[in-house]
Amino acid sequence: MAGHDPTQDSTFSLSPDDLEDRVLRDLRKLSRAVDIYSRKLATTHQLTGPQLVCLRELATGPVSPSQLARRVSLSHATVTGILSRLSGRDLIVTTPSPTDRRSKTVSLTAAGRALVDTAPSPLQEHFVRRLHALPRANQAMIYIALEQLVEMMGAEDIDAAPVLATGPLSASAEDLEGLLEPQDG
Repeated sequence: MAGHDPTQDSTFSLSPDDLEDRVLRDLRKLSRAVDIYSRKLATTHQLTGPQLVCLRELATGPVSPSQLARRVSLSHATVTGILSRLSGRDLIVTTPSPTDRRSKTVSLTAAGRALVDTAPSPLQEHFVRRLHALPRANQAMIYIALEQLVEMMGAEDIDAAPVLATGPLSASAEDLEGLLEPQDG
């Protein structure tokens, strides 16, 4: 809530169990909000959150699939599936690397660039506006707190796709097979 100062209420006098329950409830709310927005993005723009994140990263310039996976914190297997779907929509092109023919380079097509230029943020617009309206120190505190949560939960190496992707609204058997395959690190 706006202007709420948690140090002025009973939050800091909660039992450890009550605090754990409240933290878990708030984490679930955040996860659910991301999931709901990802579904809306998929419905209105035929684009999943991870696909949009990959497209936005590719807008900075061509990269190898491995580099892209590292930059967006998704597994190589997840990025491979995303790139296949984006290629099928003619949003990206994969070419042999100019320096190493064994490697591939992925870049945006004109259609991919146009989509990136018009697509919404992969985060809720309402959240983005409110985040940017905060003083830089508060933005930094939020970022640091989130990084601490990730570290405390041992989630540094977890593929971010399960939080951002909800799966296709309608899927072929091949799509479902791709979703059901185990994702590596």
